[in-house]
Amino acid sequence: MNATDAWLVVPLYNEAAVIADVVTAARRVFPKVVCVDDGSTDGSAELAESAGARVVRHPVNLGQGAALQTGFEYVLGDPATRYVVTYDADGQHQLQDVLVMVERARRGDVDVVFGSRFLDERTRPSTAKRMVLRLAVAYTNLTTKTRLTDAHNGLRVLSREVVEQLDITQNRMAHASELVAQIGRMRVAGRPVAYAEEPVHILYTDYSRSKGQSLWNSINILVELMLR
Repeated sequence: MNATDAWLVVPLYNEAAVIADVVTAARRVFPKVVCVDDGSTDGSAELAESAGARVVRHPVNLGQGAALQTGFEYVLGDPATRYVVTYDADGQHQLQDVLVMVERARRGDVDVVFGSRFLDERTRPSTAKRMVLRLAVAYTNLTTKTRLTDAHNGLRVLSREVVEQLDITQNRMAHASELVAQIGRMRVAGRPVAYAEEPVHILYTDYSRSKGQSLWNSINILVELMLR
């Protein structure tokens, strides 16, 4: 697969323990990786850069939504960009899933491919977390012009035409629903945005849980949705 027309955008905040491995593995398949260092204090930016990523720095922590928007603006500066992949820095996403999603986008009948951990049985969140995430999905589907099974999965493939129109202003976890809502209202070439979902495996490790993949984090997503 020719991956030179795709960029991975990786929000980065204090992931020094894993970011070099994440970038090294990703660049074996997708050579164009930009990490948006969101005010890290542990040397994450330098490690990402040494692994071959382009690095854009926020001087202070602005939140994941702001990091994504900065990354979008950066990759749009490359005229070869056709697809943008949002990709987490903590190692929980699988590159094989990204390959499948990009190939799905390349068929040309969709503008966005969302990853969903609920379309197969590979990902096994706790029962309580699954319930909270389902509530978040139900709320997002009710308040946007979309129908998804997993609105808060950080793995997505977006066409250039979609990214050019995104303007993420929610900096914390509610940015995911804002992104979905904007896509639901968006038009490309005079028509509504076409989207699909693909099953993905989210690898929950002790490390990723310690970085925010807890039940409380899922509850915070739901609270932010209600208050935004």
